[in-house]
Amino acid sequence: MPPAPRQRNGLLPAEWEPQAAVLIAWPHEGTDWEPRLLATESSYVALACAIARFERVLVCVPDDAVRERAGELLAAAGANRSNVRFVGIPYDDTWLRDSGPVTLRGEAGFTLADFRFTGWGGKFEGERDDALIEGLLERDVFAPGIGHARFDWALEGGAIESDGRGTLLTTWRCLHQRHPGLSRTDITRELCESLGAQRVLWLERGYLQGDDTDAHIDTLARFAPDDAIVYQACDDAEDPHFDELAAMRGELAALRTSDGRPYRLFPLPWPQPITDDGRRLAASYANYLVINGAVLVPAYGDAADSDAARVIGEAHPGREIVPIPCRPLIWQNGSLHCVTMQVPEGALA
Repeated sequence: MPPAPRQRNGLLPAEWEPQAAVLIAWPHEGTDWEPRLLATESSYVALACAIARFERVLVCVPDDAVRERAGELLAAAGANRSNVRFVGIPYDDTWLRDSGPVTLRGEAGFTLADFRFTGWGGKFEGERDDALIEGLLERDVFAPGIGHARFDWALEGGAIESDGRGTLLTTWRCLHQRHPGLSRTDITRELCESLGAQRVLWLERGYLQGDDTDAHIDTLARFAPDDAIVYQACDDAEDPHFDELAAMRGELAALRTSDGRPYRLFPLPWPQPITDDGRRLAASYANYLVINGAVLVPAYGDAADSDAARVIGEAHPGREIVPIPCRPLIWQNGSLHCVTMQVPEGALA
């Protein structure tokens, strides 16, 4: 058991706990989406409209022109505009799962855990994204008096999963890449101290071609209620992912809950390969988003889409399952969960 956190900023809630809103950043010509902007906007419209049916969606925009464009598209699609709020703020790209606030809930209220964003280990420019949380605070997006804890330590939100009860799930491939000079004990201590966790479960295996995050956990395995884990499986023995994901499944089967029981495992179906100019894209069904009353699930135009939605629905009973077309998103190596960040109920202004 790691040492008790020296600074208690609160605990990272599970994604299925009540939310105030979901934060997204609108794609525009100044982002990497520019060559395929129309297709990307269609996914964002579907995503924002789906969120606004159930809760607020905060849409980051860099200027008035992008705000007007997004507003017109959402109005034409029939979005519930009473649940849409625009926030003018600069950003490099739209992967808010990794640059947005990791919100902790404690006895004294909420704290925004603000980790250093390095562009996924220095692969891409990220200076404005690293300043995003500070900018949102300056714009009074969050509840008055909300705490802000800046950590000079690289971590992306997509690299961690929380069960809301003190357990984190992550991958050694990603965290070791970000901190090659630290041991697993060192990194475990940092995670527990910053996120109020009591233990960290590590996966050694698992990757997806086309993923440039160094195996973010949210593309591979996700906590679900009642001690369950939903994970991306591969049943095609000829696929290059087969052995790696089978090994990951074995690791998941060996994990135990805090009281010593095995997790209930929900394997997701494997879609047919999706390529772009010969490059394999990371079409993961594990990259879904839980919101109030619903789960938004990636759809890739594949025969496995419906089976994936069914499995995710079984793992998250009582919620409406809403497919979101995500094929345009995986062109830039991420999917639905990657472009969103939920804000817990009570943390917004």
